[in-house]
Amino acid sequence: MKEIIQKLAKTADEIYAKIGEVVSVDKDNLTVDVQPLDGSALIDDAYLQADSDNGGMLQIPKVGSLVCVVFINKETAIIANTGEIDAFTIKIKNTSFEISPDKAVLKKDNTILEMDQDGFLFKKENETLKKLMADLIKACKQLKFTTNNGPTISLINIQDFIAVETRFNQFLK
Repeated sequence: MKEIIQKLAKTADEIYAKIGEVVSVDKDNLTVDVQPLDGSALIDDAYLQADSDNGGMLQIPKVGSLVCVVFINKETAIIANTGEIDAFTIKIKNTSFEISPDKAVLKKDNTILEMDQDGFLFKKENETLKKLMADLIKACKQLKFTTNNGPTISLINIQDFIAVETRFNQFLK
């Protein structure tokens, strides 16, 4: 493994690792600054991901948590392992799954499944399951039937539809 990493880094430098505390996180550049526990100098801009343009797995460590920093040469450090994390993302081509303390989101092209404390969002392009259910319940509440005495004026069980509508509104967002 050491030989593979050194070959990728194109250097003969010795590979070594340090344990340190995350001081700051740069989510735009996908780097962290780490203060080693051994008291050595601050490690600036350790990479969180090997290739951020092509997906893969990304863990955003929490500031103050411990990480393992591996040096592949004298100038380049990568985060090999994390303690506590603030966010986790895995992306394979056009499918991604993101978890944060506030929500979880699964995306596949224009289809999204999102879950948070407010409920679930099921979305495909510009259509959501909540909107579809609202339209269905609205149409059901407006149903009229022809009987021997003529058309009905209103549903006798309209309160049942209102109760179901309320439940959907609390479940979906």
